[in-house]
Amino acid sequence: MSQLLIHSMNEFASIILPALEKAGVKDVVEIGAEHGGLSKTLAAYVQAHNGCLTTIDPAPSEQFRQWAASNGIVNHIETTSLEALREPLKAQAWFIDGDHNWYSVYHELHAIRAQCLRQSAPLLAFVHDVGWPSARRDSYYNPATVPEEFRQPHSYEGGAIPGYPGLLAHRGFRGAGAFAFALQEGGPYNGVLTAVEDFVSDCAGEQQAFAWAFIPGVFGLGVLFDPLAPWAGSLSDLLAPLHEHPLLQTLETNRLANYLKVLDWQDQASASTLHAAI
Repeated sequence: MSQLLIHSMNEFASIILPALEKAGVKDVVEIGAEHGGLSKTLAAYVQAHNGCLTTIDPAPSEQFRQWAASNGIVNHIETTSLEALREPLKAQAWFIDGDHNWYSVYHELHAIRAQCLRQSAPLLAFVHDVGWPSARRDSYYNPATVPEEFRQPHSYEGGAIPGYPGLLAHRGFRGAGAFAFALQEGGPYNGVLTAVEDFVSDCAGEQQAFAWAFIPGVFGLGVLFDPLAPWAGSLSDLLAPLHEHPLLQTLETNRLANYLKVLDWQDQASASTLHAAI
């Protein structure tokens, strides 16, 4: 992905760190470490609070592996999130930024809730990529990890553009071999935001309600938390002014449109070069 496009959850640090302070968090679990951008921010936080950071990623970068191994407050679990969450993990806050598909996120949230119930602790989860393009469209780093009945037909080459439910051939926002997008946007079992909504609906049926804040920037950050937690009011005061903020949404829409235009220019230049070579 081009460096022109900021995409890390760490861009929300100025919101995340005060939120952790307000909730009295010491220990954190992060799903999806990749290169460790957010991990390093979280490690500094838990170190200052005498806590521990647990990271979960089946295939992080070698740079991250070396950093985690040399950092005494980081416990890295190199397996899938759903495998790792079978074991008890100590945390007061959970970060979800691994596989951006319905199956993974839906089951991660249920597994995290089970961990919270086991600890008699309120749920506090930060979920990345709840905005476009992953809100209503699955993506897969390794499609084989998703059972067939929940796996959308997908493509590694097709590209997404806002407002178009399908994929475009060799155009738009795409994984270019790194990940696959679902061929169609929308419908059941499709997308990160759909997974969050289905999880919340399940819990409402069990008479457990959750508060939700959506910050519409850098692919969208969602914060899901227990409204009865002792810190819920303070956290709500922090997040409410940012929830579905129309200016942030306008800026994100413009940012993505500009980036997609750059991709179009790059694609046109590549096609012209290939044509000239032929």
